[in-house]
Amino acid sequence: MGKTNMTELANWMSRHMRNGYSSRGGQVINPYNPEGDVWGSSSGSAVAVSANLCALAVGTETDGSIIWPSHMNGTVGIKPTRGLVSRHGIIPICTAQDTAGPMARTVADAAALLNILAGEDEEDPSTWCRDIPADYTDYLDADGLKGMRIGINRGYYDDFSEEQKAVAEAAYKALERGGANLVQGTDLPHLRSDNSVLLYEFKMCLNAYLSTNPALKCRTLKEIIDFYGNHPKEGLKYGMDILLDAEYNTSGTCTDPQYILDKAACQRGAQEEGILRIMDGHKLDVLLCPGITDCSPISGYPSIIVPAGYTSDNMPFGITFVGRPFSEPTLIRAAYAFEQATHARRAPRFEGAIPGAS
Repeated sequence: MGKTNMTELANWMSRHMRNGYSSRGGQVINPYNPEGDVWGSSSGSAVAVSANLCALAVGTETDGSIIWPSHMNGTVGIKPTRGLVSRHGIIPICTAQDTAGPMARTVADAAALLNILAGEDEEDPSTWCRDIPADYTDYLDADGLKGMRIGINRGYYDDFSEEQKAVAEAAYKALERGGANLVQGTDLPHLRSDNSVLLYEFKMCLNAYLSTNPALKCRTLKEIIDFYGNHPKEGLKYGMDILLDAEYNTSGTCTDPQYILDKAACQRGAQEEGILRIMDGHKLDVLLCPGITDCSPISGYPSIIVPAGYTSDNMPFGITFVGRPFSEPTLIRAAYAFEQATHARRAPRFEGAIPGAS
């Protein structure tokens, strides 16, 4: 077992920090294109899997940090339903959205790892109230797309290049060939996690986490800020404006009126007015997004990303299957059938050592 490098403090330290950078581990490098982005906080996990340094990795996600790095580094990532996998032990940003999840090269491997991660944990009440399948690999069905109603979310097309759109369109055709019924007009709102929600919850959640271990040198967010302030050369290459905002511009109690209003609007936009409105209104089994959607982590609902192809700069591009709460079996069935129909993922090729790789 090993630890991978990640964006420092899960990329919730500075708005200027480069994805994949940490003062402890240096810069994570994309295995397909050394100049390409790696994204996420779980960047090292995605790269280690994609580069065949390991078979499986565990990522953590608050807002895209399993799905985004999987998308950028050509891996399969599962962002589980909140409450399927314990949050205990995860350094938090926002416990309402934080979760761990599998990252692997294939859907089968990711499903097998989900078997190990999922389940009840006495340390996390969110996992106490749901029966789960005995084996997620039971849903690996190469014919799983037949008869499925899959909605196509084109709401984010302005974010993509023409090459990326072409990869997405080819994926839709593969789904149709596999027997899926594609439903148009199922665009999700262009929702992003409200930074104020994460900022307000971060101080409270982090201080609670740090207080549980008396051996830690830093027991509060303020003490972390002081530590960085005493080690600016080693730790402040990109600054720490998020840490300062969280410490000095929030109460740390999550009773702030603006936080409460923003939180309610965010949840409503992702759930009732987002995923559930689209899926229930069109009687969908799965909602498909080219790239990623923030509606999944904000809502707490599950998603799986699978490599779909590559652009001319050799950068991977994935498609994300999104579902209702605890619909991982349906998502695994759809994702596996798409993977088997396309075999789109290809291994990265290394022409010697990459300068500066970490």
